[in-house]
Amino acid sequence: MAGSGIDLTEDELFELLANSRRRYIMRALAREGGPLEIGTLATEIAASEDGVTTKEVSSRARKRVYTAIQQSHLPKMDRTGVIEFEKDRGVVKPTPALETVETYIDVTTGGTVPWSEYYLGLTAFATLILGGSSLGMAPFALLPELVWIALVIASFALAATFHRLHSRGGGLASVGRLGSGESAT
Repeated sequence: MAGSGIDLTEDELFELLANSRRRYIMRALAREGGPLEIGTLATEIAASEDGVTTKEVSSRARKRVYTAIQQSHLPKMDRTGVIEFEKDRGVVKPTPALETVETYIDVTTGGTVPWSEYYLGLTAFATLILGGSSLGMAPFALLPELVWIALVIASFALAATFHRLHSRGGGLASVGRLGSGESAT
């Protein structure tokens, strides 16, 4: 990955992103923008896996996740240079390389419509609105063309803002429940 400060092959990158727990960790670090304690990560992941709130996570579930991320996921992520894992302090820190890898997370997160399709739909909507307004077609003739132009611009601005928020922080919720069939490595 040229220019990212890390040297990962495409296979290594996709192996890193193949596990929901690792994606969750990357999203959490991106959301916080700074260090996180392993215990906090373990609690959040266990809550997601079990479909409960963080307050309802059992100590057994937390320990199960804590052990797996401490022994497997975090060392693997640290070796790639995406995070800095301070095992003795129980802390995980993002590195500049995380931002580069984060752009691939949306691609690997299943069950959602890709952003490119949202923007394609928005473009079709804008074409319909502006075309109908320019031709004076009903109901577009009811409002001045400038109003329709402002609506289209506002639609793109809203979509871009939501995309940015989703990609940078709101993504934790989009990871959803972690797949039970995934391997721990």
